[in-house]
This record gives sequence, structure tokens and C-alpha cells, in this order.
Amino acid sequence: MKITPVMLALLLCGCTVGPDYQRPAMPVPKHYKEAKGWQPATPQDDQHKGEWWSVYHDATLSSLLSQVSINNQNVANYAAQYRQAQALVSQSRAELFPSVGYDSSVTRSGSHATTTNQRTTSTSHQAELSASWELDLWGKLRRTLEENRASAQASAAELANITLSAQSELAQDYFQLRIMDQKIALYQQSIDAYQRYLVVIENKYQAGSESRATLAQAQMQLESARASAQDYQWQRAQVEHAIALLVGKAPADFNLPVAKLDATLPDVPSALPTQLLQRRPDIAYAERNVAAANAAVGVAIAGYFPDLTLSASGGVSSSTLHNLFSLPNRVWSLGPELSGTLLDFGATASQVEQARASYDASVASYRQTVLEALQEVEDELVELNMLQGEIASQQRATAAAQESARVTRNQYEAGMIDYLDVATTENSSLSEQQSLLSLQSTQWVSSVALIAALGGGWQAANK
Repeated sequence: MKITPVMLALLLCGCTVGPDYQRPAMPVPKHYKEAKGWQPATPQDDQHKGEWWSVYHDATLSSLLSQVSINNQNVANYAAQYRQAQALVSQSRAELFPSVGYDSSVTRSGSHATTTNQRTTSTSHQAELSASWELDLWGKLRRTLEENRASAQASAAELANITLSAQSELAQDYFQLRIMDQKIALYQQSIDAYQRYLVVIENKYQAGSESRATLAQAQMQLESARASAQDYQWQRAQVEHAIALLVGKAPADFNLPVAKLDATLPDVPSALPTQLLQRRPDIAYAERNVAAANAAVGVAIAGYFPDLTLSASGGVSSSTLHNLFSLPNRVWSLGPELSGTLLDFGATASQVEQARASYDASVASYRQTVLEALQEVEDELVELNMLQGEIASQQRATAAAQESARVTRNQYEAGMIDYLDVATTENSSLSEQQSLLSLQSTQWVSSVALIAALGGGWQAANK
């Protein structure tokens, strides 16, 4: 039968069984509850986000975060998985084309006739080229390529997500560590003051003008402050260890000296670009998994149809090497192979149903990811909004407590009140200052968390 160009084109193109992919519908609100003017948009996770941490203007933080994508071992793990997924795409693409192989052999054989006692030996030389091509009549190979390509894109999104997660965790740890430095410094100031008071009270106690209870109160206040400072010191050490791990270093080889927090807390804009939420890599990961699952349905459906493979081989065979490539020794073969399943007692149908169920599960996972992303943004927005007022109130409370402590110190030094009043107001002042630092730590951490929830910043990514 002669294959015409039209028939060849039909064989090459074939048809593609299974559903064509469409992004699952996901009803979302037109704006966020906690910020007016925000609207979700088409996924743009591939947009360049730049160095989102630059909004904090902290050179040390920038230096640390730039190391995450290079040295973090979790990031390296997912980067290797992404390269593996890319290689699988290349392999799937190659299966659309013919494969060519070769075979060369030399065979030495012999026989012994017992009746004549004659021995004979012979040598056979063979060289052959072969080619085979599975015609993708039903689109199984193309659906497989589509599935692997979507999986590779999901792997890329997963890499971006793990990188953003590690960077976000490092930034949060960094700000917590810097606030711990301030808390430790505050306790040290209090310890110095309590030590001075203790010396004065001990002298007065020796002179008989202060009671044993007052001396015990001063000693308790001093040791309590020391214990609290030590508590923050081991917490700081553990946070420093966590940062070391995130930049791919052993804790023994990493040190982050005590320093002032010299960063700028970015203001959240009142109106944000509509594409920000859809830049989240975890949303892209979930959506690409849906696309891969959809293609897998087509691969499973193609199992109902037979596979057609064209194969050809040609070569030479001779008993002597010098005559191997002469015309009479040439051999060849050519023929199609049609293979399929006549009866499998529902195995193929079960595979199709499994693929469809997997697709439905991936759609549900995608929609849940979007809903959780919306919740994360709302949570961080409301927390940041409330923290502004809470910190303002705490600042006023702290200022009042410090003023109260100052007045009581003056009164005590003037002999107007007992030291118990001083201890009470000093403890209150220290507690209020520590509470203020804790709220500020939460504010820095929430700021980073909001940036991560938006997929890496709120700047329009048009660079």
C-alpha cells in the first residue's frame, strides 16, 4: 500500500484523546476584607519580584538572604528535583521521534560429527542498523509530554516556594534576634541599676536603717533580672543556630554579633496591585499539578486504543570479514506492529477512573491553596493594622511606667517612701518596656509574613 503525503500527515498528527486543560474556576472576593482596593488576578508567579527584602534597608539582612538560594540545602534539594523534572520533559519529547540503534557481532561456532569424526568451525560477522517509531495516533505520547511539562513547571514553582519560605523564615528569625538583643540590653541596664540599689540597701541594712525584708526584696529583684537575661541569651543562641542552618552553615561556623536593629519598617500601601496574590508560588504549584493530572487522564484514556509502531532494520551478514559489506550479504526488514488489549476485565477503565479521581483531588487542593492564601493575607493585614494602635498604646503605657519609676526613685532617695514602692514601679517599668519590644518584634515578623503571603513583596513586578 502506498502512503500518500496526506495519509502521512494524518499518521504524524493523529488525534489527542482526553480533556484539554482549562484552569479550574475559583470564585474569589473582589477585595480583601482587611484592605480596600485589593483584587486577585491572573496567576503571574513567573514575574520577577526582585530582592523583596530591600524594602527593609538592612545591609546585614540583605547579605544573609542572598545566601539562601546559593547555600541552603533544602533549596539545593528542590533545585536538583527541578533539574530532574526538566530532564524527564526532554525524555518525553524525544519519544515523539524515531529511535535509531545499531548492533554488531562476531560469532564463532563449531560442530563435531561422531560418525565421520570430522570437526567443522564457522565464523559469522553481522552489522545492523535499526529504527523504530511509535506513531502517536491517539496522543498518548503528547499527553505524557504535557503531563511531564506541567510537572516540571510545578517543580519550578515548588523550588520558588521553598526558597521564599526559607528567606521569609530567615528574615523573621533575624528581626526576632535583633529584638532579643534589645531585650537583653534592657535587662542588663536594669541589672546594673539593681546592683547599685543593692549596694545602697546593704549599706543601710548594715547601718540598721533598712530591714532584712527590704534587702531580700532587692536581692530577689536583681537575681530575677539576671535569670530573665540568661533566658533570652539561650533563646538568642538558638535563633542564631537556625539562621546558620538557613544559610547552609554549621552553627559552630556562624556568628551574628550583637548590633542595633538598623532597618526600616515598610509601610503597607493603602491600595495594592491586583496581581500580587497570584504571584504566590504555592498557588502556581497547585495549579500546575492540576494541569499535570488533567494530562494524565488523556494518557489513561489512550490505553483503550492500540499502539502502532513502525520498525525497520538493515545490515550485512557474512562468514568472512572482508566480504561483510559486499552487496550479496545485505539483509533488511520493514514492517508495522499493531498492539493493543482485547480484554483486561476493566483494568484500563480503572486506570482512567483513578486518573479522573486524581484530577478532582488536585482541583480541590488547588482551591484550598487559594483559600488558605486569602486567609493568610487577611490574617497578616488585620494583625498589622491592629498592631499599630496596640503599639501606640503600649508606648504610652511604657512612658507612663518609666515616669512612675523615675518619680519613685527620687522619692526613695529623698527618704519619702520605702524601697518596696521603688521595686514595684521598677518591675512595672521593665515589664512594660519588654512588652513594647515584644509587640515590635511581632510587627517586624508580621511584616515579613505579609510579604511572603503576597508571593514576595507588594511592588509592581515589571522589572
